Amino acid sequence: MARMLGDCVSIKIRRVTSILYNQASLTLIIKMSIKGKVIVITGAASGMGLETARLFASIGAKLSLADIQEKPLKDLEVELQYAGAEVMARVVDVSNRKSVDDWIAATVSQFGKLDGAANLAGVIGRQNNIAGVAELDDDDWDFVMNINAKGLMFCLRAQAPVMKEGGSIVNASSILGLIGAAKSMSYVASKHAIVGMTRSAAKELGARNIRVNCFCPGPIDTPMFQKSLEIRGSEMDTNFLALKRTADPKEVPPLLEFLISDASSFITGAAMPIDGGWFC
Repeated sequence: MARMLGDCVSIKIRRVTSILYNQASLTLIIKMSIKGKVIVITGAASGMGLETARLFASIGAKLSLADIQEKPLKDLEVELQYAGAEVMARVVDVSNRKSVDDWIAATVSQFGKLDGAANLAGVIGRQNNIAGVAELDDDDWDFVMNINAKGLMFCLRAQAPVMKEGGSIVNASSILGLIGAAKSMSYVASKHAIVGMTRSAAKELGARNIRVNCFCPGPIDTPMFQKSLEIRGSEMDTNFLALKRTADPKEVPPLLEFLISDASSFITGAAMPIDGGWFC
């Protein structure tokens, strides 16, 4: 009798545990959802930005896409609208304050609010991997810093004030925003700046329930990565990485989804590597 009673109690405990587990799983799924959120994405026409836009649209986010490349941006807008997504797209030069301000204003005018941002626009410059300290060109330095660092500042300055009900901002740094690299000073400096701006903004905006994080990708097989290899004139040996390979751009957006969603509600000011085991 005692054994039967014990078995019954054990079964009930397992059932309760299963119910609680299922409820917790459902809660996490709900928190992970960005469906219905209004999210802006820079650098949306290619690489990580393109795949992020596709993933977010498939989940049901309302998107405002920006890029300097007009035709691929328009092609993406048509693609996502054809699939049923709520999307607007605008040619934006992130290094131009008015261009950024007008885009964010148009976004709020169309959708009524702003919940999240994925600031992914970036460049490497024509001297990346080839110019030493004494060979740096002023124009190339300014080009990289104006887009990667100043451009992000313009985006943050425009986005934060219109996040009236809190929100989440994710910025694209690089693994080279955490470490140094020879003959890449302008790029490395700009990506370190992104980490610094992310952490400063997180400290300031947390009181308004706006979280600000950045991610630090290693070798992701994007057009910009291929351009970097072309400038250097050689392939990248990935054997020093723990995973010994480059990443597909589709491997990045799930991290951004997590950081923008409420599932990461206690994460802010973080600089998260997604680098295949480079920085470990």
